[in-house]
Amino acid sequence: MNRQELAGFLRGRRERVTPADVGLPAGPRRRTPGLRREEVAQLAYISTEYYARLEQGRAPHPSREVLAQLARALRLSDAERDHLHHLAGAPPGPPPGPSREVRGSIVDLIERLPDAAALVVSATYEVIAWNALAAALMEDFSGLPRRDRNLVRRAFLGPHRDGRRLYGVSDAEAFARTAAQHLRATAARYPDDAEVQDLVRELRTSSEDFAHLWATHEISPRPTLCKTFHHPLVGPVAVNCDVLDITDRDQRVFFYTATPGTPSGEALRLLSVVGTQRMGVPS
Repeated sequence: MNRQELAGFLRGRRERVTPADVGLPAGPRRRTPGLRREEVAQLAYISTEYYARLEQGRAPHPSREVLAQLARALRLSDAERDHLHHLAGAPPGPPPGPSREVRGSIVDLIERLPDAAALVVSATYEVIAWNALAAALMEDFSGLPRRDRNLVRRAFLGPHRDGRRLYGVSDAEAFARTAAQHLRATAARYPDDAEVQDLVRELRTSSEDFAHLWATHEISPRPTLCKTFHHPLVGPVAVNCDVLDITDRDQRVFFYTATPGTPSGEALRLLSVVGTQRMGVPS
């Protein structure tokens, strides 16, 4: 445990967080930049005396639970969380579960692509960010509860469109197989995450297809480079599919683009104009 480095790190992180960041009033006589020590202690559910001793380099070894509470109270990034654990002499374990926080730069990126439908999925295939064209091509995810934004659940248990699964996409079976293989790897990376394990249990119980795929133990999916969406308004839309891995968040960005000048390119351009105004959320 490097007490002096830990003390300096905590002070620096505390001074960076404003009261507004954590929903606290600033008050008229605030002299300390950022949060006060007692405010951090309150947010971390520890005593003010103990936190003060941490910042003074005089505290005993903090537990992993205390470190996790401090990381949450100080709004630490994943890298900062790991650094905090190393300074405290308690190397970090695996992350508790798949991250659902999308970097602002990634959100800006997909929103600046007017000719591409783009969405971000977590390690469990939950759609956690999307642009307007993705909502028009697939559905308005903002109108769905979080549970129904999971693409692997929808691939195996969701409704059909004109006899087709998963938004009428041509490679629904291949996507389902790939998603099941990815989910197996995810379950191995997050063995203690209840949400991941509950999702696997639900799919194995409710879908014979998923249970069969799960029993094969395959974890090497083949990428699909092209697919066709059968859209209820504009008909078939053939798109190229490219995937960007965000390794530090264990997330993936899917980009769907159509060749300019083709009927699919015109259909996608029409969807970018029409949006979700005439479609609503499919039942």
